[in-house]
Amino acid sequence: MTDWASTRQALYAGERLLLPPTDASLEAVDAARALLARELGLDDVRRAHERLSPEALFERIGRVRRALFLEPSWHDRVRDVIAACGVEPGGVAFDPIRLRVVSHRGHENPRAKAVYLAHRDTWYAHSQSVITWWIPLDDLPEEETFVFYPERFDRPVPNESEIFEYGAWVREGWDLKIGWQNRDHGLKAKYPGVIGEPDPGRAEGFACRRGENLLFSGAQFHQTRPQARDTTRYSLDFRVVCLADHEAGLGAPNVDNRSRGEALTDYVRTER
Repeated sequence: MTDWASTRQALYAGERLLLPPTDASLEAVDAARALLARELGLDDVRRAHERLSPEALFERIGRVRRALFLEPSWHDRVRDVIAACGVEPGGVAFDPIRLRVVSHRGHENPRAKAVYLAHRDTWYAHSQSVITWWIPLDDLPEEETFVFYPERFDRPVPNESEIFEYGAWVREGWDLKIGWQNRDHGLKAKYPGVIGEPDPGRAEGFACRRGENLLFSGAQFHQTRPQARDTTRYSLDFRVVCLADHEAGLGAPNVDNRSRGEALTDYVRTER
């Protein structure tokens, strides 16, 4: 990526960009895997579902999630990852790293229902300028990633995004924002999703390599694939906003986002 400004405009228009691994993204992947291995007590973290009870796995993964989201050293890793891809550091803010975990047959667990909802990231009170940055911890086939519905990028989807109010989401702490710190959140929390069964149009999937950098607008309508491949899939993601674009009202078209509040208020600035 040689021109960050042009790249942003292309992403706002619906393009998606899969960039090669960089030293920074591979270092982040290696550090995340080492932290997982230490917390899980396993070298082969992809088989954690075979060795640990759901309760133990949930608790240990939760500790990793908190570290990646809250610790300043991981904020520095975000800065390194985006700089390695040519992103100008000034005037950019980011929502910290989240660890995503998609388990073997996880779609059969009612507590994990929200993981598989088709959605736009903007339905969670993110700016229309938000760019999602996703990095896999392993080489993955299409069956273990997620799909985009490009025909819905600039067409509305019947949804209930108005139920999401950012202030209420974080009022009692960061647990919901970090994700899956309470086993019952998936049963009780209200996540914005579609209404009815609208036709999403064609689905476009992708395969990827460990440490690649996938960038896309947070307005993309997308959905995690259910999988039963006897593995656990891990990935890192964070969100980036160019503050000048946000202030100027530049970004992807808002065709159906009615969420309330502003997640950007709690983003981290790129300056160290």
